[in-house]
Amino acid sequence: MKYDLLNMMGARKVLSGGMSGRKLLASLVDATPPAALPTAAFLDFAGVEVATSSFLREAVIGFRDYARLSLANVYPVAANLAPAVFEELEFFLRSRNDVFWVCHLDAYEHVSHTQLLGELDPAQRTTFDAVRELGTVTAPELAARYPDQSIGPTAWNNRLSGLAAKGLLVERRTGKTKSFSALLEIA
Repeated sequence: MKYDLLNMMGARKVLSGGMSGRKLLASLVDATPPAALPTAAFLDFAGVEVATSSFLREAVIGFRDYARLSLANVYPVAANLAPAVFEELEFFLRSRNDVFWVCHLDAYEHVSHTQLLGELDPAQRTTFDAVRELGTVTAPELAARYPDQSIGPTAWNNRLSGLAAKGLLVERRTGKTKSFSALLEIA
């Protein structure tokens, strides 16, 4: 899925204000069908020069939070951020101790230059790095792999679920077992 935000916002290159962000959020919600499989939803900022924190809070973070609660297989990613938008989103995320996937997306929807924008706390960073290293994992597998950390399966599961709630990890269920993998690879 790809959403051309410049087009959705009437070719406005400066996106500001909570009200505008809520309008875009409503449009994104209306335009997003449920997905049967995990799917990245690229919020394409190509052509947008500036976006304020209040706009980003309501539109980008609001859509991420909505998707993670209501659309289990939809994972928002911000793409093609101009330097000013990148800086504003990074500042906003760091002030909230939050994180969001960002990348470059070309005309053929090839993803490159992926990174996590914002800050993970040390426990989240350790967990995220373990998933990146191991690929698809379960909480019991992490507990068995890292017994020196004295973290049980329940605590690993809570950490993994927290990262999935932020849209960083894809969560899949197989019976009673949940497995997790990174949504995107870090470039």
